[in-house]
Amino acid sequence: MITSKQKEERQLKKLILQCHKAVRGTYGYYRVRAWLRRKHNLKINHKRVYRLMKELGIQCVARKKKRWFGKKSENYTAPNSLNRNFKASRPNEKWATDITYLLFNGQRLFLSVIYDMFNNEIVAYRIGERNDLKLVLDTVKLANKKRDVTDTLLHSDQGFQYTSHQYNKLLQTYNIAQSMSRKGNCLDNACVENFFGHLKSELMYLNKFRTKAEVMNAVASYIRFYNQQRIQRKLSDLSPVEYRTQVCA
Repeated sequence: MITSKQKEERQLKKLILQCHKAVRGTYGYYRVRAWLRRKHNLKINHKRVYRLMKELGIQCVARKKKRWFGKKSENYTAPNSLNRNFKASRPNEKWATDITYLLFNGQRLFLSVIYDMFNNEIVAYRIGERNDLKLVLDTVKLANKKRDVTDTLLHSDQGFQYTSHQYNKLLQTYNIAQSMSRKGNCLDNACVENFFGHLKSELMYLNKFRTKAEVMNAVASYIRFYNQQRIQRKLSDLSPVEYRTQVCA
């Protein structure tokens, strides 16, 4: 005879599997617990969630560490005004930007993003076939169209695009203050590196893409999911958009 506790745990396992599928396997037991509370108003001890996930044989996808390769500095170098102070008191106060490569089917694309440190939201992004200056400039132009950049600080590494006079001039045109990491120090831009780690472990490493269109569509879908649905512990178990909406209401 099935006990009431066994029935309850069967139902919990169904909900945990539902969550695991909905978030593409990206949640560990802490976020699954938060999801159950938000979606179904269930208050469950995190140890119990951990045990049930273990019994189901599911776990959060593991993230791979990114190797750091120093980039050559050219033309113009801005001071490190950010100085690893990743906390912001309002939207659009502090942004970070960087580029990563997306490998698929023997090919690669490049993803340029701008990240808001206030709520960890991706403000703007562009995908291109070349890791060039145009990719970076287009990303900044898109961010300027979408947000109020008054008194915004934009932090980057010392990649050749960010040290170019054209990039510096564009930021001056928008009255965006420029900040740069120290040479060869990826920790100075850790927040955006952290996002790239999530994107690769939760999307790129789990799927086999055949075409550029498939990659571009998948990245667009993931960024929408990341911004609008993916809850974050540092944001009081809210997604970036939910956090911004509630705090700024």
